[in-house]
Amino acid sequence: MNSGELLYSGKAKSIYAAEGDDEAIMVFRDDITAFDGGKKDTLSRKGSFNSRVSGFLFDYLGKAGIKTHFVEMVNDTSMRVRRLEMIPLEVIVRNIAAGSLVRNYPFREGTPLSPPIIVMDYKDDARHDPMLNDDIILALGLVNADELETIRQMARKINDLLIALFDEVGITLVDFKIEFGRYNGEIYLGDEISMDSMRLWDTSTGESLDKDVYRFEKGDVMDVYRRVAEKILD
Repeated sequence: MNSGELLYSGKAKSIYAAEGDDEAIMVFRDDITAFDGGKKDTLSRKGSFNSRVSGFLFDYLGKAGIKTHFVEMVNDTSMRVRRLEMIPLEVIVRNIAAGSLVRNYPFREGTPLSPPIIVMDYKDDARHDPMLNDDIILALGLVNADELETIRQMARKINDLLIALFDEVGITLVDFKIEFGRYNGEIYLGDEISMDSMRLWDTSTGESLDKDVYRFEKGDVMDVYRRVAEKILD
C-alpha cells in the first residue's frame, strides 16, 4: 500500500499518495527518536504498536464527534487518512506537571493542573519548536481567531475523552501532543496519537508507560509499548 509517490518522510512516519487525490497512506516506521533527533534507534514492532493504538484512538474520538483524518487501517503499520493542509502547531495538553513544564517553570513534578494547561509550539525543528502565544499565532497567520478557538475546544474535548478511556485501564494521561489541519475548510485532528506523543503513567505505581522510557533509559521501551497496546486494544 505504500507503492504510491512518497509525499513526506518524518522522524518516524512516511506519507504516500493513495488512489484518491484527497487521501494518503500513513506508514508508521520502526524508527524512534528523542532530543530533536539527537538520539535515534530502530526497534522491531514499534511502528505496529503506534499505528494500531493511533488507529484505535482516532476511531474512538471519531465516534465521539471529533473530526479526524483517519479513514481505515490498511495493515498493522499503515492507515488510510484524509490529506489535510497541516497547521504548523504542536498543541500540548497538560493534566499533570511533568517534563519541560517542570524544567522551565517552578512546578513540582506530579502536581495536578486544574484546569489543564494548553500550550502551543511552533512546529519547526530548526528553531527547536518555540512556544507561541495567541498574538504570535495570529500575527504569523497560522490560523485565524475562530480556528484558534476551535482548536482549543477540540483539544479540551479530546483530553476529556482520552482521560476517560485511559482511566478505565489504569493509566494516567499526564500530557499529550496533537496536531491539526484543514480539510474542506474545517479543522481536523491529524498526525498520530500514540505512546510517542503521550506521557502516560501507571496509575497504581507511577511507572512511565511512554517514550520517556527510551529518552531516559528507564527500561525496555518496546515491552512498555506492548503493554500499553494490550491494555487499550484488548
